[in-house]
Amino acid sequence: MPSTLTAPSTERAVAPRDGGASWRRTRVFALPEARWAAAATVLFLLALPLQLTGAPAWAWGPLYALAYATGGWEPGWAGLQALKKKTLDVDLLMIVAALGAAAIGQVMDGALLIVIFATSGALEALATARTADSVRGLLDLAPAKATRFDTDGSEVIVPVEELEVGDIIVVRPGERVGADGRVLDGASDVDQATITGEPLPVTKEAGDEVFAGTLNGTGALRVRVERDASDTVIARIVRMVQEASETKAPTQLFIEKVEQRYSLGMVAATLAVFLIPLAIGTDLTHSLLRAMTFMIVASPCAVVLATMPPLLSAIANAGRHGVLVKSAVVMERLGQVDAVALDKTGTLTEGTPRVTDIRPLAGSGLNEDELLTLAAAAEHPSEHPLARAVVDAARERGLDLPVTGDFDSTPGVGVSASLDGRAIVVGAPARLLERSSDARSVRAAIAARELEDSGRTAVLVIVDGTPMGLLAIADRLRPDATATVASLASLTGTAPMLLTGDNARAATRLADEVGIDDVRAGLLPQHKVDAVKELEHAGRRVMVLGDGVNDAPALAAAHTGVAMGRAGSDLALETADAVIVRDELLTVPAVIALSRRARRLVVQNLIIAGVFIAGLVAWDLIGTLPLPLGVAGHEGSTVIVGLNGLRLLRETAWKRAVQ
Repeated sequence: MPSTLTAPSTERAVAPRDGGASWRRTRVFALPEARWAAAATVLFLLALPLQLTGAPAWAWGPLYALAYATGGWEPGWAGLQALKKKTLDVDLLMIVAALGAAAIGQVMDGALLIVIFATSGALEALATARTADSVRGLLDLAPAKATRFDTDGSEVIVPVEELEVGDIIVVRPGERVGADGRVLDGASDVDQATITGEPLPVTKEAGDEVFAGTLNGTGALRVRVERDASDTVIARIVRMVQEASETKAPTQLFIEKVEQRYSLGMVAATLAVFLIPLAIGTDLTHSLLRAMTFMIVASPCAVVLATMPPLLSAIANAGRHGVLVKSAVVMERLGQVDAVALDKTGTLTEGTPRVTDIRPLAGSGLNEDELLTLAAAAEHPSEHPLARAVVDAARERGLDLPVTGDFDSTPGVGVSASLDGRAIVVGAPARLLERSSDARSVRAAIAARELEDSGRTAVLVIVDGTPMGLLAIADRLRPDATATVASLASLTGTAPMLLTGDNARAATRLADEVGIDDVRAGLLPQHKVDAVKELEHAGRRVMVLGDGVNDAPALAAAHTGVAMGRAGSDLALETADAVIVRDELLTVPAVIALSRRARRLVVQNLIIAGVFIAGLVAWDLIGTLPLPLGVAGHEGSTVIVGLNGLRLLRETAWKRAVQ
C-alpha cells in the first residue's frame, strides 16, 4: 500500500482537444497499477485450484511466482528506492512479509497478500485518477487552436499558445473562444456557463469581454486578445488546482512523520515476536509465521490512507460546483473557520453599477421610460461607468435610443447633448443645481439628497434648463447575499463582519439589508489587515472573502482567504487560498460544511484503522491468528477507510453541505 495518496503514473484516457472541452473519465485499465493487480489476480486464481486439487508443484508453483512478480515488483521497487534514502517504507514491509510467508512454505498465503496489496494500491490509484478527472472536467475547456488574422489580412489557424496580446482572432458560430479578449465587432450569444455559471447565453457585442473556453452561438465575433494563453481565466485556475496536488494537510504530514518511527518500531517488535518465542523453545516455523502475521497486521497502511482521500474527494466535489480549493491544507482549514470578514463591492454586491430608481419630477410630463430614454440617449457616447449603467437600464427595458448630437462631457459634472432641438444635461445634482433656486430645482435637490442618504448615487436629468427627474444608481446586492450571511452566521456562531473602503452610508445600507451589524467602512488595505489581526488576536480563525487588489493583504493575513473568481483581480486570485469561480456566494458556507464533514471522516477513518490494528495485533499476540485472516483483516481495513473517504465525491455530499 503506498504510504501517501500521490498522483500515480497514469496513461490518461483523455481525448485530444479539438476545439471543445473533450475529456472522459480515466479507464480502470489505463492505470498500470490496475493492470499489474489484474495480472496478479488472474495468476493467483489459476494457481489456487491447481494447488487445492493436488496438482504437482511444477504446475502451480510458476503461476504463484509470476503472481508475486507482477503484483509485487512495483511496491517492492518503491520500497527499495525509499530505503536508499534511509526511509523505511510500508511497501517494503509488505513484500518482505509475503516473501517470508513463502519461505516457510505458505506460498498461497504470501500470494494472497500480494494480490490484496496490489488490488488496494490499484483502488487508491483509481481514486486519485477519478479525483483528477473531476477537476479536469471543469478546467479542460479551452480549444487547442484559434483562427488569427495576420497583418496581410489572411486567416491562419494557430495553436492558442502562440496568440499574443493584441492579436485579432475570429470566432465562428459554434466554436469555442480561443483567448480572453474584447469583441471588436460582430454580435452573438455566448454560453459562458463554464466560467461564470450563468444558465443563459449572454449577448456579446463590440466592447464586451469574452473568455477562453466559452461557447459561441450563431453569430461571428472578431476579438482582440487581451491576455496571453498562460494568463487566461482558465489557465490561472489550472495553476491553482495544480498547486493542490503539491501540498498535504498537516494531519497527513504528522502521520508520515509518525509512520517512520512506527515502521522502525514495528520491525523491532516483529523481531521480538520472532526471537523471544524461539528462545524459549517454540518451533521455528511457528515463530516465523507468527512474526510475519504480526508485521502484516501492525502495518499502518489504513492509518496513512485515512487522511488524504476525504480531503481530496472534498476538493474534487467542490471543484465540480465552482469552488477551487488550492490545497488539502486549505480544505482542512476551511472547516476550522469560526469568524468571517466580507468585502462589499464585487463580493456581496455584483460590482457593477445598476439603475435602481427612476423618479420623474412632478410637472415634468414624463413617465419612467421617457425619462430613462432621454438620459440614456445623452449618456450613450460616454464611457463612464454610471453612463454605462444608464444605457444598460434602457436596453434592459427594450427602449429605442434616438441618436443625439453635440455631445460633450465635463469631468465631475456630467454630459450634455442635443435631441430634436432640445438641450439635455445629465450629471451630478450638486453641481448642476448649485446656482438654481426655483421650486422645481429645490424639489430635485431634496429628492437627490434622500437618494444619497440611502447609499445610492443620484443622477439628475435636465431638459432645456429645467430639472425633469432623477435616476438612482447603486451596486446591486447579489441575490444570494442575505442567505449566505445567515448561513455563515449559523456555521460560525457569529454574524460576519463587513470590511469595505466604500463610504459609511452605502456600507450601512447594504449591511442592514443582509443582516450584518459590525460594519467598518472607509478602510484602506492596511486597515482591513488590522481588523483581521484584531479578530485573530482574540483567538478567532478568520476567513476573508474579497475580490480586489485592496483585499489581497487581508486575504493573505487571514487564516483562510477566499476570492471571487469572475471579476477578481489577479493579485486577489493569487493570494487567496480558494476561488469561487462562478461567484455563487452560497457555495462559501457549503464548502465550509463540506470541509467539516471531511474532517469528521478523517477522524472516523483513524478510529477504524486503530481498532482494526489493535484487534488484529492482540489476536496474533494472545492467540493464533491465521495469516490469510490477518491479511484479509489488514487490507480490508485499508479498503474500508479508502472507500469511506471517497464518499465525499458523491453529489449527495454536496447537497447535504448546501442544506
